[in-house]
Amino acid sequence: MKSIALILGVSVILAGCATRLTADKQASLKNELAEMVKNDQVAASMPQGKYKEYTKEQWTSFKDSVFSSDKRRVEAMFKKYGFLGFDKVGKDGSNHFWLLVQHCDKYPAFQRKVLKAMDKEVKKDNANANNYAYLYDRVKVNAGEKQLFGTQVTYEVKTTGRAIPKFGLTDSLHVDQLRKEYNLGPLKEYLNEMTATHYEMNKAYYQKMGIMEPKLYE
Repeated sequence: MKSIALILGVSVILAGCATRLTADKQASLKNELAEMVKNDQVAASMPQGKYKEYTKEQWTSFKDSVFSSDKRRVEAMFKKYGFLGFDKVGKDGSNHFWLLVQHCDKYPAFQRKVLKAMDKEVKKDNANANNYAYLYDRVKVNAGEKQLFGTQVTYEVKTTGRAIPKFGLTDSLHVDQLRKEYNLGPLKEYLNEMTATHYEMNKAYYQKMGIMEPKLYE
């Protein structure tokens, strides 16, 4: 029995050591995450520079390769260290880790695992609550379900051009209260910001429809 207890004790110690990060490793992870986000933002944005010459198929292939490569790496980090909160990689590093997970839309099971772990860290003030809200809604939308915070939008492209919560809200009456609890501003303000940005990016299209300025919520 003593031998078994000793083995179990050693196992617990080793498990704890596996998740501990040295200062050098923390710095290395921070730098790696920052570089990954640079590539992520290229893939998540409209084609720029040399990528403007890509065909639609080439651009889709490029984006898929970036997101799948990022997923493999952040999943390996997650398995080894758990959710990378402020205590492990600082605020910027944690935000970078979250953003990369946010864009793993082809891997919803992985997003759900991270979301569950992130919830615990948010409750300990070790992760951004607003980032959690965005990932929560992302997971719901990827499952074809209604959102809680209204962070994931689509647009009324054939009519007003307004941003609307994709698949709707689970509790529209209390959404602003919920958003406030997670450090998010009023939903109407957010939707108007998204509407204005969308309009500017597609101004020629809407002006042909006779819409000369963004149709904001009052």
